[in-house]
Amino acid sequence: MAEDDFIPVLAAVGPRLRALRRERGATLAQLSERTGISLSTLSRLESGQRKPTLELLLPLAKAHGVRLDELVGAPATGDPRIHPRPFTRYGQTFVPLTRHLGGLHAYKQIMPVTMSPDALGGRPEQRTHEGYEWLYVLSGTLLLYLGEHDLVLTAGEAAEFDTRTPHAFLNGGDRPVEFLTLFGAQGERVHVRARPAKGA
Repeated sequence: MAEDDFIPVLAAVGPRLRALRRERGATLAQLSERTGISLSTLSRLESGQRKPTLELLLPLAKAHGVRLDELVGAPATGDPRIHPRPFTRYGQTFVPLTRHLGGLHAYKQIMPVTMSPDALGGRPEQRTHEGYEWLYVLSGTLLLYLGEHDLVLTAGEAAEFDTRTPHAFLNGGDRPVEFLTLFGAQGERVHVRARPAKGA
C-alpha cells in the first residue's frame, strides 16, 4: 500500500475511536486513566485534530480489546474470518461477530441465569437510545420488556424494535440464554415473532 493510501485510513481513526469508546460505555476520563493518555489528547484524537501515532494507538487498542488493524480500519487481506474477542458487560458475555466499528454491529450474547426476574427482584429498569435492534434466540428463554409489553422469546424466535422505545432483557429460564443481536437499519427487514408473557 502506498503512503498516500493511508491518508483516508488515518482520517477515519477519530470517528472509529469515538464509536468504539461509546460502544464500550466508557468516558474519556475512564479511558485516560486506563491508557495514561491525557484527556485533551484523547479528545483531539477523536475530533481529528491530533494525528494518530503508534505510541497512542497501541494502548488504545489494548484498552478496547481490539487488534491495531481493526482500530485503524486497515483494508482486509482477503481472509473473511472474524477472530472475535469476547468481553463482559452488564453481567453478560458478548461475542462480536463483525469486525467493523461503524455501521451494522452483530453480537452473540450469553445471559446467565443470575439475570432472571427472581434473582434481580422483578421487572428491570428499561432504557432507550438511538437506533434499531434485531435479535434472534439461539437457545434458552429470553424475556423482552418493550414499553408496556412483556414478551417471551424461545429458541428460533426473533424480534425487532426501535431502540427509542424503552426496553430491557432478562433470562426467563433455568439455563443461560444465547441470542444474536444486530444493531442497524438492516434489522427493519426482519419479521417479528414473539408472544405475550403469561398475565401480561
